[in-house]
Amino acid sequence: MHDLMSEKKNIKFPEDALVLVHRIMARYPPGRQKSAILPVLHLAQAEFDGWLSSPVMDYVASLLGIKPIEVYEVASFYSMFNLKPVGKCVIEVCRTGPCWLMGAEDIVTYLEKKLGIKTGETTPDGMFTLKTVECLASCGTAPMMQVGEKYHENLTCEKLDEILGEYRKNTEDHISHWAKDKIKSKEA
Repeated sequence: MHDLMSEKKNIKFPEDALVLVHRIMARYPPGRQKSAILPVLHLAQAEFDGWLSSPVMDYVASLLGIKPIEVYEVASFYSMFNLKPVGKCVIEVCRTGPCWLMGAEDIVTYLEKKLGIKTGETTPDGMFTLKTVECLASCGTAPMMQVGEKYHENLTCEKLDEILGEYRKNTEDHISHWAKDKIKSKEA
């Protein structure tokens, strides 16, 4: 319990991110700051290692002046929010009808075997997290997956081997579509 309390006290956005949070909140009328929840959660996830812990979500709730449960409800509803630590590359395979009909199930099975993990897990080296998600709006190029901002379409097992090899080369950065610098530059 003591560790959780000290962790909560240490959670704080860096000054530049806090300025951005207040700028985002100012877009909405007084009393409607809850409307800022999605962009603030994206920023929080980018700032706090690619995932949203309970203390981070509590912190977001306190900034927005809302109850923590309101933040938990939103964060647990959307697949773009990670509620546990993730790897440097989050692989999101589309699982909706067109992709499934075109072989997404085989793609997921292949990735699970190749990476030695199940959907929702992270490789022991912390490199890859495998998720299945709802429609990524690329039905005409199914099966497909997203890693960070990049779509990988018309997937085959051979293509997956090449793609994974390329991502393995980048061992430094988290590959995310909510990178801190991009969020901050869009809001500037």
